[in-house]
Amino acid sequence: MSVSALNKLNMDDTIVGVSTPTGGSISIIRMSGKGSLHILKKVFEWKDAGKPKSHRVYYGWICGGMSEKVDEVLVSVMLAPRTFTREDVVEINCHGGAMATQKVLMLLVEHGARLAEAGEFTKRAFLNGRIDLSQAEATMDIINAKSELSHKSAVNQLQGRLAHLLSEACEGLVSLLARIEMAIDYPEHEEADIVAEEIKTKIIPIAGELNKLLDVARAGKIIRDGIKTAIIGEPNVGKSSLLNALAREDRAIVTHIPGTTRDVLRETIKIGDIFLELADTAGIRDTDDLVESEGVARSLKESVRADLVLLVFDGSKPFEHNKIASIVNEDWENVIVIINKSDLPQGIDKDYLTDKFGESSIIEISAKNHIGIDELGDKIKDMFLQGQMEYGDDLVTNARHISLINSSRNSLVHAIETIDTGLHVDFVAIDIQAAYAALGEILGIAVDEELIEKIFSEFCLGK
Repeated sequence: MSVSALNKLNMDDTIVGVSTPTGGSISIIRMSGKGSLHILKKVFEWKDAGKPKSHRVYYGWICGGMSEKVDEVLVSVMLAPRTFTREDVVEINCHGGAMATQKVLMLLVEHGARLAEAGEFTKRAFLNGRIDLSQAEATMDIINAKSELSHKSAVNQLQGRLAHLLSEACEGLVSLLARIEMAIDYPEHEEADIVAEEIKTKIIPIAGELNKLLDVARAGKIIRDGIKTAIIGEPNVGKSSLLNALAREDRAIVTHIPGTTRDVLRETIKIGDIFLELADTAGIRDTDDLVESEGVARSLKESVRADLVLLVFDGSKPFEHNKIASIVNEDWENVIVIINKSDLPQGIDKDYLTDKFGESSIIEISAKNHIGIDELGDKIKDMFLQGQMEYGDDLVTNARHISLINSSRNSLVHAIETIDTGLHVDFVAIDIQAAYAALGEILGIAVDEELIEKIFSEFCLGK
């Protein structure tokens, strides 16, 4: 369904919702739609009541039936089109607390407003053309931002930096499609080889811009979503002590008894501007204990799902080389080998670990004494952010956007290959149209109703 068709859905309704969390000292009730002022006048008493001016704050009382005073409030009035939704918007600042908020909200509903669906205010801003779809998604990213970098990235996206880059790419692709159409319609005036080379020359820089976005997309997704991290190793090597050291508090039970950890213990910790979704797992060993066996099986599954595996060894003891082979999974993409208990006399075969995993993958720590923990954090940041903490303003963090940009880039690469094989330019047009459609889905140029509903259903009520 096109945006123009979506624009007709329930847009005549005046919607209302609470835009602040419950339990605060102030509640903000937001109302948007062409009936906002009409409904407000039915419940709001203020001095010199008349037609309120736009972008003004008014003091007065919300009143119910028989002029019963419900709450003393401040009301902000913002008239279309200079509002978030490009509709008339009223925001009522009333006292916090469930009773006052609900009474004011229900009064507005009784006089004609409809309770807003999740994300419906932002959806109206999108449908009314104030923001594109990528900017709409950025509003939720701002709310969910966990770090300075993730917040900065979301703000840049809300300001339209990504939209501007992708819009320029779309304009370039439309221009290429028009050029191909001309070549097809007037073949007697166009030489196919010359047109094909001209198209190729213009595709290359567009694909290059998309490549730049994808180059830092992995870092962007990590900044936004965190790193799924599994702590793996045999019993009593210090896995739970490592989790506690990283978390800076005692989150896991630590004892000298093997098999203490039997299920996956999860903890989220912050390292600089990234987050680790840590999973402390059961020690991997052969056991007849059914509960512990299930814990070991879950440990191995956790390691396969992880973005990062912290493989922990007890540096004070030798190990059996064949046991390492039974623990290590070749599908692990990122591994840091941790030699724990560096404060004790060492008995581990470090040369074997260096030969197997590489010297750069190994770090020595003492989780108990918090030695080497900061260095471990630096190693994780270097591994995932490649030592770069500044990415400029064009960081792509949304998995949906990354997938579509990648799809668009691949279509352009295929278009270049099509030209190089000597096929006619009308075949190239198919790839260019596919590249344009992928970018258009990010911006919301042409998008179906199901996707719109899915995206906005993840928003907060009142947003």
